[in-house]
Amino acid sequence: MTMPLSGVRVVDLTMVWAGPMGTRLLGDYGAEVIKVEAPRQWDLLRALGLIPRDIPRWYNRSAYFNHNNRNKYAIALDLRHPAGRELLLRLCAISDVLVENFRSDVMDNLDLGYDAVAAVNPNLIYVSMPGHGKSGPEKDYVAYGSNVEQLAGLVSISGYEDGEPMKTGFSYGDPMGGTALVGAVALALRKRRLTGRSMYVELAQRENLTMFVGEHLVGYSLTGELPKPMGNRHPHLAPHNVYRCAGDDRWVAIACETDEQFRALCTVIRQPGLAEDPRFATREARKRHEHELDPFIEAWTSQRGHHEAMHLLQRAGVPAGAVLTTPELVADPHLRATGAWVEHTHPDAGTWEMESPPWVLSRTPGHIRLPAPGFAEHNDYVFRHLLGLDDARIEQLRREGVTADVPDESLHR
Repeated sequence: MTMPLSGVRVVDLTMVWAGPMGTRLLGDYGAEVIKVEAPRQWDLLRALGLIPRDIPRWYNRSAYFNHNNRNKYAIALDLRHPAGRELLLRLCAISDVLVENFRSDVMDNLDLGYDAVAAVNPNLIYVSMPGHGKSGPEKDYVAYGSNVEQLAGLVSISGYEDGEPMKTGFSYGDPMGGTALVGAVALALRKRRLTGRSMYVELAQRENLTMFVGEHLVGYSLTGELPKPMGNRHPHLAPHNVYRCAGDDRWVAIACETDEQFRALCTVIRQPGLAEDPRFATREARKRHEHELDPFIEAWTSQRGHHEAMHLLQRAGVPAGAVLTTPELVADPHLRATGAWVEHTHPDAGTWEMESPPWVLSRTPGHIRLPAPGFAEHNDYVFRHLLGLDDARIEQLRREGVTADVPDESLHR
């Protein structure tokens, strides 16, 4: 079945999380994604995961790498070498999209900036994902998920009431940047189809993440009031919190938006006098007295499992969700029923389950066609089939260190 991005070839120069996740999503929906790694400076995700270095091809077994690089091909190419640069440009000449997430000056230093690539393929869409953008006083700063979160303002509003700012623990800048990449590429491809013209796309991860605190920026601009950390609470609604359940570290989240939902909650938990208490009669009153309200709710949730509490409340029309652990998430019957998990096998890493492509399209659904590539696994396909190199030329590239079939492990032990 033809997929939405079938026929689109993507040159993937990205590493770690944001870029690889975004290009993986492009591959999930049919794009031919060719991941380019240097023989020595390869994607550092291959080295994460505490995999013993005496295991054969340990660099192909990282869960982190395999999660973010399915549905891709892979080649080894040293872009610092003139021959490596030449081959990349030849690959760009027959491709539709290039994506890179290096520091802002790296591609220009390699003489592989937009102008150089557009000279060999004026129809190519070129996407840069520098952490701090390509301009401005901090453009050359190094970005990681933690400091992007801090600089985007997210950490300043995270954490508990009267507590210190708290990092989310998830590095939201990366997956948000990866997801935004898909939209950016789709828009650029559509614009190219309509006008016949390509474009350069800058997707700064810091600016992208700032959009997700936009309501607080607008609120401050309008009122001058600084947003404060609220933990699991809401600025206007109550009850809105997580509540301890029976068992070891088990919780359920409950959020009532309307008086009707609160009355339904009272009917389910049957705490004497709760529904008639004037402190909780309206949304405004509940918010003022939320610290007094929470113990009534937790007296009920603490006697029940988190799944039981969720289902009893949801059946009465009360928004509630069990706080799931990783094993519970994998075993979740709803996700099982919707096909959210699929079994996947990698020749080196083994068999595991992972999430399906996230967007369910009725006629052209995404699916996993390829496991994450072993290092340089598709050198032969790209060099011979796509670029037309003969055996002598490929062997010369190996001798000169421009490419390799196995990585140089010296920097990753």
